Amino acid sequence: MNGAATAATATPPRLRGGAPPASLGLLGVVAFLGIGLVAPLALILSQALDAPPGAAVSGRGAFAAYLASPGLLTSLWNSVWVSALVTAIVLPLAFVFAYALTRSCMPAKPWLRSVMLLPLLAPSLLSAISLIYWFGNQGVARDFWRGLGLDGIYGAPGIVLAQCFATFPHVLMILVTALSLADARLYEAADALGTGTLRRFITVTLPSAKYGLVSAALVCFTLVITDFGIPKVVGGNFNMLATDVFKLVIGQQDFQRGAVVALLLLLPAVLTFGVDLLVQRRQSATLTARAVALVPRPARGFDTAMTLYCLAVAALVLAMFGMAVFASFAKLWPYNLAFSLDHYVAGLVDAGLGDALRNSLQLAGWTALLGPLVVFASAYLLEKTRGLDALRPVVRLLAMLPMAVPGLVLGLGYIFFFNAPGNPLNGLYQTLPLMVLCTVVHFYTTGHVTVVTALKALDAEFEAVSASLKVPLFTTLRRVTLPICLPVLLDVSRYFFVNAMTTISAVVFLYSPDTRLASVAILNLDEAGDTGAAAAMAVLIAGTSALVTLFYLGLGRLVERRTQAWRGRG
Repeated sequence: MNGAATAATATPPRLRGGAPPASLGLLGVVAFLGIGLVAPLALILSQALDAPPGAAVSGRGAFAAYLASPGLLTSLWNSVWVSALVTAIVLPLAFVFAYALTRSCMPAKPWLRSVMLLPLLAPSLLSAISLIYWFGNQGVARDFWRGLGLDGIYGAPGIVLAQCFATFPHVLMILVTALSLADARLYEAADALGTGTLRRFITVTLPSAKYGLVSAALVCFTLVITDFGIPKVVGGNFNMLATDVFKLVIGQQDFQRGAVVALLLLLPAVLTFGVDLLVQRRQSATLTARAVALVPRPARGFDTAMTLYCLAVAALVLAMFGMAVFASFAKLWPYNLAFSLDHYVAGLVDAGLGDALRNSLQLAGWTALLGPLVVFASAYLLEKTRGLDALRPVVRLLAMLPMAVPGLVLGLGYIFFFNAPGNPLNGLYQTLPLMVLCTVVHFYTTGHVTVVTALKALDAEFEAVSASLKVPLFTTLRRVTLPICLPVLLDVSRYFFVNAMTTISAVVFLYSPDTRLASVAILNLDEAGDTGAAAAMAVLIAGTSALVTLFYLGLGRLVERRTQAWRGRG
């Protein structure tokens, strides 16, 4: 048995009956990502390089002319400097907050962390709508805003402020993880050598969190430069690449120039993704088998300062989130602030957005069901089976690629691919199944990486022992692997659900009047000047996401009690 186990741990065992089932599964994953990702992106490139109808220049000449147009260059520059500014603001603020959560003994850490994650439950549009009520022409703090020397909330100032609110929790989660992985022995050695607090921070804390800082900066930059909702609501006449794509495709029906801008929008995301991979290769392990977990020590002055800082930041988040809630219940802003359900009635009944909310729930439900199944199947086939060795690197690359593709670019690619008359899948265009496919592909990478991480933590000896006992691999999957990974799959399912409820950019090109989503309806209401109903719809989405999150947390605890009892056995 030992010999069989040793041989099996070297390479994952075959499925009973040979390699074909695993090979067919891998081919199915390639087909899924090929249809949902590669083909749409390829058609964007083809569309951008095609010559305009009736033009005397070649496709490449038209492409170069588009790139040299002053308006396009202005949008590109605006997108770059706004993204860089937001990153420069959010990164240090989130780092201090994460440092307080991981290195201080301040009270109410779980509560503060939960408050900071609230923006994840709502569309990014909520922050933009809240800013209008705070600092707009009829805003509560309009005079304060103008006292800062700013004419209005519309334009670059509003975009920067709203993006800071929307991206903060994403950056915070990465930095909390990075700062949690600390070896107490390094700090003990620094103290023994008499190292000062500042020098210890520079020589020990920052180097250990270097990869997390770089990753957080790249994620923040990419989120801002590819976001569509916030510039659409508070951008005014300040043009950015994301809004240019929408105007060209929806407003002017100029698909070729829209494809050119989409390629530009794709470039920064791909570059940041490449930098992230480069930094990841150079990152050394911060925790070894002999590492000692760092436990913060009470320090009254430091803990008080961190508590005050975190309370101030949390208050700003609650003020932003709470304003949207308050405005959604105000009868007539700002003249009659009495409690009223008029905006909810106007949105759900008069505007017929009850169907939009139901469509969003269907999209989120199917995405939360199918997304984990697809990512688990692909991750399991990659990690626990063998065969088609030449194809496996391709599958890994395709699984990581969606992270570098902005939602607007993916949605535009779906127009070119699925709306083509000769495509046998043309019937899917503007249907809910197509939006489910787009959403699963858009958020595929995070789920895939999460499941792969969980599978890599499982010793290959499980499969080795099964092979030596001639137990089918499917039985091991059903009785061992799947129960162990079930809590992770629930987390992935929750991730898919919340993102499907709040996504806008990936589906803004794909809906029809019958499949309009609640997140897209917020845009329509804002364009119609019905900001109160737009705020109400954003609050409904956030409330729905919060309730579903609580359901997942309860279900997760139940699953852990039934399937993870072995973790508590010594």
